Amino acid sequence: MSKQIPDMVANRIAAAKRLGIEPSQFPKHIAIIMDGNGRWATNRGMPRFQGHRQGARTVEKIVDYCVDIGIDCLTLYSFSMQNWKRPKLEVAFLMQLYTRYLVGIRKTLKEHNVRLVHLGRTEKLPPKLVRELQKTVEISSKYTGMTLALALNYGSREEIVDAVKKIAGDCKKGSITVDQIDEQIVADSLYTASLPDPDLLVRTSSEKRISNFLLWQLSYAEFYITDTLWPDFTPEDIDKAIIEFSKRARRMGDIKPSLV
Repeated sequence: MSKQIPDMVANRIAAAKRLGIEPSQFPKHIAIIMDGNGRWATNRGMPRFQGHRQGARTVEKIVDYCVDIGIDCLTLYSFSMQNWKRPKLEVAFLMQLYTRYLVGIRKTLKEHNVRLVHLGRTEKLPPKLVRELQKTVEISSKYTGMTLALALNYGSREEIVDAVKKIAGDCKKGSITVDQIDEQIVADSLYTASLPDPDLLVRTSSEKRISNFLLWQLSYAEFYITDTLWPDFTPEDIDKAIIEFSKRARRMGDIKPSLV
């Protein structure tokens, strides 16, 4: 067993005690739809790119905090496949921001033993961004602490289409038969094959929709929606989401709540 695993468990137990909840009520995988960067900037009379810049700073704070409280996996919805419809200048700024972030985060990933994985397609992404993304994923692949999943150029419907194509290809090759296709094979064919399903979905800026995010994986996740815009989101907001999560009865389709 990795030395990091007991540390994560100990951190989670300590955080649960501080928040006044049972460790069994603590989410292990949190997924976040980071919304409101542009609105944050517009409300302050700033150009939208300033909101994205501030949002990147918030990402750093939240990643660090989730490491500190023993979260096993943190998935961030950063750029959807539908976001290419945004103004070209804004998209170009975001691509540069992601490239710089993926280089700058390497030291932090190493210090905190965090593994980065990418969810999404690399097509349409700038070549330099793809190179830095793949390099950071490769460098961090040996780290054994929290997993940080970055949904970049991601769409859940597209993910499911890619999974269907993979399964169809396996059937054509004779690796599996149609009758062998079950939920596990589908899950193992998704971008998230190496990750557990999220326990808790957090969405900022008060929007009440999933926005083509983890449609399969969120089947039994608890939702927490806050009016806070992403650039203003703080570790205290994570605490509020976790406390609310601890109050939910997770029945997973059963009558009695699950402690899983």
